[in-house]
Amino acid sequence: MGYSYPNRLPGPPSMFRVTPGVRWLLIANSACFVLYFLAARTEFAGFFSHLALSPRAVLARLELWQLVTYMFLHSPLGFGHILTNMLALWMFGGPLEDTWGTQRFLRFYFFCGVGAGICVVLMNTLAGSMDSRTIGASGAVYGVLIAFGILFPRAIIYVFLMFPIEARWFVLILGAIVFLSAVGDAGGGVSHFAHLGGLLFGYLWLRIYGKARPARAPRGPGLVASLEARYRDWKIRRAKKRFQVYLKKHGAARGEDWDQRLH
Repeated sequence: MGYSYPNRLPGPPSMFRVTPGVRWLLIANSACFVLYFLAARTEFAGFFSHLALSPRAVLARLELWQLVTYMFLHSPLGFGHILTNMLALWMFGGPLEDTWGTQRFLRFYFFCGVGAGICVVLMNTLAGSMDSRTIGASGAVYGVLIAFGILFPRAIIYVFLMFPIEARWFVLILGAIVFLSAVGDAGGGVSHFAHLGGLLFGYLWLRIYGKARPARAPRGPGLVASLEARYRDWKIRRAKKRFQVYLKKHGAARGEDWDQRLH
């Protein structure tokens, strides 16, 4: 999957550039995957079970940290799970971070990830799957996808590097597939509730906080700079008055009319 943007329209501020927040998320997820991959074949595998998201652990034992830690675990049985999530994060997270700034992007990322985890806990509890375990950053990544589709609706995404489609339609089709999969419970070991929750919380964030609000409010000059500016203005006004007095005095001596303002 890739994307580009027509030259006639303003496009994403970065194309595949690894921004600071995305870089740290990639490093953290990769490091956790390596540790989980190695531990899965030893007696330490049980430790990671306390980091995966389990409705019973969250609701009965109040292991609330699982709403965050589950995002950094990926299946140790292969590389497809983590590669798919990190590829999407790398491609679509950079433009959002460039637009919002690192702090706001990370808040958005974790808001979507935790929100997706809450959806998983609630829906699995209603379905009677209290002991199910969910891992992966898909919920947060789906939040990133919907934000990209809304902020850059006309960006061209190449599905399978072959089929071009605008980001807005790509996100709409993706949301429909996720919704139908969640309703139809199309199993396969995929947590469709996490995907749907990521889309939902990503949309809610944009509705609450806006699309492209600056990452930080512009700051005015500091106190010292403000005082220096006022002092310079005062010196300029004083010099101008002195010059006017000088011109009037010497003009009157020569019988000339210098009663005019200088600009």
